[in-house]
Amino acid sequence: MAELAPAARVVAQAVDVTDAAAVAAAARTAERELGGIDLLVNNAGRIDSEVALWEADPEEWWEVMAVNVRGPFLLARAVLPGMIARGGGRIVNVNSGSGTRDFEESSAYTASKSALFRIGGAIHLAAFDRGIRTFELAPGVVRTDMTEGMRLHDGREEWTEPEDVVALVLMLASGGADHLSGSYVRVGNDDPADLRGRRTARRLGLVDDPLDGTFG
Repeated sequence: MAELAPAARVVAQAVDVTDAAAVAAAARTAERELGGIDLLVNNAGRIDSEVALWEADPEEWWEVMAVNVRGPFLLARAVLPGMIARGGGRIVNVNSGSGTRDFEESSAYTASKSALFRIGGAIHLAAFDRGIRTFELAPGVVRTDMTEGMRLHDGREEWTEPEDVVALVLMLASGGADHLSGSYVRVGNDDPADLRGRRTARRLGLVDDPLDGTFG
């Protein structure tokens, strides 16, 4: 909070993103205190154990799906009516390249990120004409407690800098890439300045569909 501008106003709330009533109440509080919500960044997420699907714990599997899929759904559902009523808004889903292809392990995480693409795409198609802009953002691999504890990243020497993630989110929030609504962007591959001039959106479709601009 100390890095925010002196005039910045913050409303901090601890919320279980899988609890529909709690999410709705938090959204109402934020709208009342801030005068409306213009940007939603769906950043809450977790990963399941790095095991094959038949070794996965069913409860953990569904908990990951709940946080990574139900959470963004509930948050978007809570803020979209207000955004539409005010003439527009932006939603950035923190997604992952893991949702674009198959992996041997952590099947709940990869399935949840694939599902998140479909949520963002549904909002884009249904609400673009109502002023809503949506983006799927892959942050690369940021050094966190979660990533440092994964076998997948053992020995990794190159990490995404948090500042690079913030820069891309701020660019999307500013409206500089509104013409690319519904697209998939990745920190490290997509430079904020480059996105302003890009005219072709990159979307995720079925791997064997030659018509949808598949990535990955």
